[in-house]
Amino acid sequence: MKFIDIVKTAIANSFRSKLRTGLTVIAIFIGAFTLTITSGIGTGVTSYINTQVSSIGAADVLTVSKTNDAAASGTGPAPYDPEKATTVSLGNGSRPGSTIQALTTKDLEAIKDTKGILGVDPSVQVTPDYIQHDGGGKFELTVNPTATLTTADLAAGAQLDNDSSTDQILVPTTYLDTLDFSSAKAAIGQTVTIGIRDFAGTVQEVPATVVGVQNETLLGAGAGLNQPLTDRLHDIEVDGAPEASSQSYATATARFDPKASEAKITAIKADLADQGYASQTVADQIGSFETVINVIIGVLNAFAVIALIAAGFGIINTLLMSVQERTREIGLMKAMGMNGGRVYTLFSTEAVFIGFLGSALGALVAVGVGSLVSNILADTVFSNLPGLQVVQFAPSSIAIIIGVVMLIAFLAGTLPARAAARQNPIDALRYE
Repeated sequence: MKFIDIVKTAIANSFRSKLRTGLTVIAIFIGAFTLTITSGIGTGVTSYINTQVSSIGAADVLTVSKTNDAAASGTGPAPYDPEKATTVSLGNGSRPGSTIQALTTKDLEAIKDTKGILGVDPSVQVTPDYIQHDGGGKFELTVNPTATLTTADLAAGAQLDNDSSTDQILVPTTYLDTLDFSSAKAAIGQTVTIGIRDFAGTVQEVPATVVGVQNETLLGAGAGLNQPLTDRLHDIEVDGAPEASSQSYATATARFDPKASEAKITAIKADLADQGYASQTVADQIGSFETVINVIIGVLNAFAVIALIAAGFGIINTLLMSVQERTREIGLMKAMGMNGGRVYTLFSTEAVFIGFLGSALGALVAVGVGSLVSNILADTVFSNLPGLQVVQFAPSSIAIIIGVVMLIAFLAGTLPARAAARQNPIDALRYE
């Protein structure tokens, strides 16, 4: 009997007892369905977070600040040291009224000289009073302080150009109606006015060109300003401020080689820590999000695996009963020259086919249901988070799930297949 004949016979034999096979397929279906859905949730949520990583910072930068020894040790606020503490103005990125250990020009030089650091820039956060379009109403403007380092998730337009000589702004989609733009595309190229107070409290207005409209994200909010516009607004904000205040910064961004290994990045952070600076990469900042997601997906997958193990016992039961019912048939096949290996292959193929049938149906239904639910959620619950598809399916993941289920089915069918292959043809033919 050729292999193709074995496959055809195995498929036909699988449907001899339709009810028993059907119940086994349903058990496998449940496990495969659950695995596919949880895999899709993991893919969808992870993909969205990876898309939004830019809202925290670029992958090749460290966010550097002065180490707060008291906070790290949990001993409460440290004694005031006039030689150490520096009050950072609101325009430089601190909380209103806060006194922190700020970075100075000397600190920036020390960070830049650290081995592995390619460059360092102070993180300047400006706080404009309002934004206005075409003489309309004035509205509060929230600025994303990391916009100059990131790649925005755009609804229309282009990314900020930090090397441009023009003042550019990315407005969130939530600003469109407020600023009387009919659509995201209609906002591109329009001029808005930004009002900001100088140190003396006088409001000055700066025009800016809308180059893009960005979707709202989970990890960042506010309008994005390119570096020239940020610098212009910062210069206005600190105009007239004491020199010490205008040259101190809450944090800085230090760039390193994007191809640097984990060991090298760890060495850079350790070197900065020895100098009294705390530093974090993007991975450090979003690690907790990914950990929580992985734990949840892992728990859901565990339930799916339990269902598949139960289905494995169903396959064993189905095939053992099949072997018992077909004992004389097995004896006849062996008497006609079919060796034990082919008999083993026949029953193993039955197990694999049952596994394939259950897993393929489970995966197919999961893709249909998951896609439908994801689209409904995107249009309702998550309508304020454009681009979020809670469930996404990767063909490679589905193929792996089906392959794993078929492997489980093969292993489950090993015992019945061995029992069939060891049948003595004479005893089998006499079996009643």
